[in-house]
Amino acid sequence: MDLNNVKIVLASQSPSRKLLFDRAGISVEVVVSGADESVPADFTPAEMVKELAKRKAEAVLHLCEGKLIIAADSIVSIDNKVLGKPKSLEKAREMIAYLSGKTHKIFTGVCIMYGGRQENFCSVTDVTFYALTDAEIDEYIKTGESMGKAGSYGIEGKGIMLIERINGDYSNIVGLPMAETLRRIRKMTN
Repeated sequence: MDLNNVKIVLASQSPSRKLLFDRAGISVEVVVSGADESVPADFTPAEMVKELAKRKAEAVLHLCEGKLIIAADSIVSIDNKVLGKPKSLEKAREMIAYLSGKTHKIFTGVCIMYGGRQENFCSVTDVTFYALTDAEIDEYIKTGESMGKAGSYGIEGKGIMLIERINGDYSNIVGLPMAETLRRIRKMTN
């Protein structure tokens, strides 16, 4: 897919999302949205991430005339609870311990805006953690990877050792379902 003629803006401060584009050989400009990330408590995880992705894209729209905008938001959901980004290492440790030995879902909402058109969708991936010992949890928390990550882990780093199996799109766990996103971009730009 040749996207060299399309200027793409990634409305995200996530280095992991930027890395996905780098690995795909696609140049993107990063513009951080600063959008409000509060949502009604009765939103489902899918509604939540789609709404937040849309807000992020809309927040940068006025800065990105003529460019294709991609915004995304990811959350971890388990037992009808949403696990966002930890506020402390202790909270991160609690989250990892809670995920230990269980399967959770990663929801990523994506909003693509280009030429007056908009695509807004959600991708879901199931992730199962190994049953972790306290020592394994502590070792992972000491890496510092937990901070700034939904659910307190990152699969693209040492967090890969926590995961027994995945069912779904690997890149969705990193923060953006790349194949589906690129296919939708192709349709929008043709």
